[in-house]
Parts: sequence; structure tokens; C-alpha cells
Amino acid sequence: MNDAIFSQIDFGPLKEFIDIDDITDISYTNGGQLWLKSLSKGVYRVERPEINNALIEKLAFQCSNVMGKTFNMAHPFLDAESTELRLNFVHDSIATNGVALVIRKTPAKIRLNREKLINEEYVSADLLDFLIDCVHGHANIIVSGETGSGKTELVKYLASNTKENEKIITIEDTLELHLDRIFPHRDIVAMKTNNIASYSEVLVTCMRQNPIWILLSEVRSAEAVMAVRNSISSGHHIISTIHSDKASLIPMRMYSLIESNIDVEQFITTIHRYVQIGIYVKGYMSEKLGRFQREIMEICEFYVDDENKPQVNTIFQKTLDGRFTLKNPTKYLRNYLAIQGVILKEDLFNLNDKNNAAVESL
Repeated sequence: MNDAIFSQIDFGPLKEFIDIDDITDISYTNGGQLWLKSLSKGVYRVERPEINNALIEKLAFQCSNVMGKTFNMAHPFLDAESTELRLNFVHDSIATNGVALVIRKTPAKIRLNREKLINEEYVSADLLDFLIDCVHGHANIIVSGETGSGKTELVKYLASNTKENEKIITIEDTLELHLDRIFPHRDIVAMKTNNIASYSEVLVTCMRQNPIWILLSEVRSAEAVMAVRNSISSGHHIISTIHSDKASLIPMRMYSLIESNIDVEQFITTIHRYVQIGIYVKGYMSEKLGRFQREIMEICEFYVDDENKPQVNTIFQKTLDGRFTLKNPTKYLRNYLAIQGVILKEDLFNLNDKNNAAVESL
């Protein structure tokens, strides 16, 4: 939806929550329940009697009217999107306990910075430096996690550490990254797929634009998986996201999305050869901190060994009770980064033991 048209929409009492930067999602459901998702408190319910079915139906009518679409029993789904807001309505002929609405906020800003990441225990300083070195060394990175874990925000932060003169192309089906608006002085092209231009078609055009980095929106379809594979195998560098509850399972999760008979061993080997880093980020209510916490729980290195076998080196892994393991990167990752001019010490994390690993309790 055009932003000028979107500005005509009257959100009424919902605007209070739209204007609060800490709130990322607004959900109306079940004939009057209002649920919010915030960066600091996670998901919680608020009581607002004035936000009711009548208000949501009025809002849906406004959106459908300015978009020239229909929202009724025959057309029970409505999507509306501006630069920083995405709305999805479900008609009460489908949502039988009342019209449903989800508002997703996608502001053109990077919410994460080094101080915040370290002070809020999102990641340690040493691991953060390592990840930034991986970006500087053009490592291909896939961030995994559940819905609402903060995958997109982490991708935006990692992308902010790419070099100023490196061209970036973003490919998304719903606009969330907004790097072109965050860095208006940089060489960035923001591409959006739709029912006319598919992932595959947009990717072909993307290659002709000579990018250094391709940032793909969440990998959730066979077409998106093939877009990732084609990007990395053609020598471009990618940062993307995927739904997975372990970083080490990212390659197999990608394979599970493919709707063809591609040989599993061949596919997994390809991903291990071209994707260097997998990250798992989790959002949860922390009893220790007394607030909603997002943090990196696992960092894996993927590689193919000298015998052409796919391998995983779990560099960092943390459990919810505070225990974690830490291992140094292998020679394969060090050599890859060295070719790009980024030199890592063999004992990067100063572990200094024969097993090259540490286990500690926070």
C-alpha cells in the first residue's frame, strides 16, 4: 500500500501501541482480546474495551477501500502493507470467534548495537567480534530461530557491518529489512517478490546487478531454498534466515523444504561447502534477568573435510541453565576468511587445551 494512502487510515486507540517503539506486534483476536509483543516484555495481554470488533471491522473497511479490494465472506483475507507496517485481517466468516487482525511493525532502523548486545547478554564480546570478522570475511550466514526470536533484527545488525563500498541487494516477499532507507548513501537495491516476479526471476535479475551481498528474506519454501543455493554457488555472499530450533540442523531443515528428489547427501554437502556459519537465536522469558530475553544460543561452522564429507563444528552452544561450550573455528573457516583478508588466531578464544574446547557455567 502506498504510504500516502496509508496515512489516511484512522487507527483510533490502536495508534497508542503503533507509536511505542518497544512493541513489535499487535494481535487482536477472540472477540476482543488484545495481545502485544514487545522487545522487553515478550507477549502479554492488555485490556482496552474500546478496541473491539466494531473498531477492527471499521479499520478493515478503510484498508480495503483505499486499496480497491473487497473484504467479505467471498474474500475473507486482507493484507495491507506500508513501509513500516504490515496488516493481516481474517473475516469472521473464517475466524468464527470474531474478526482477527495482526499488525507487524517493521521500522526502518537497526534496534541492535554493540553496547546493547553485550550489556543485555545477547552475546559475548568475543563471539560478537568473531561474527563481525565473519561478515568482513564474506562468510555466508544463515540465522535460525522461532517466530519472534529476533532473526531479522540480527540480520540487519550483521548487514550493518558490511563494508561501505559493497553493494547489497535485498530480496523479500514482505519488506522488513529497509536497509536502503537505513543507509540511503549506500549502493543498495531493495527487491520485492510477488505473484508476477518470483524468487527465481528476481534472483536472475539480481545477479545482473553485480551485488557483493544478497540478503534473502526467510527461507520457507522450495523456491527460496534454491535461491539460496544458486546465490552461494555462483560466488555471491548471502545472509538469510530460516525456522529451525538448532543451528546445526539448518542444512537438513533446508533440505526438508525442497519439493523434489534431489539426493540428500549431495544437497547437504553443497550447503556445508558454501554456507560457513549457522546461528540459532532464541527469545524467552528469563527468570534470572526478570525480563524477556533474546540471545544467541548456538553458533555452528559448516565445512567439507579433506575426504569431502560434510562436517559441523559447534563453536558455541548454551543451555537455558547457563552452561555453555566453546570451541575454536577449524582451519577450514580460518583459511576461507584468510583468503578474504581476515586473519583469525588458531586459538581464537584462548582455550589452550588439547581438546580445544571449554565448558563453563555462568
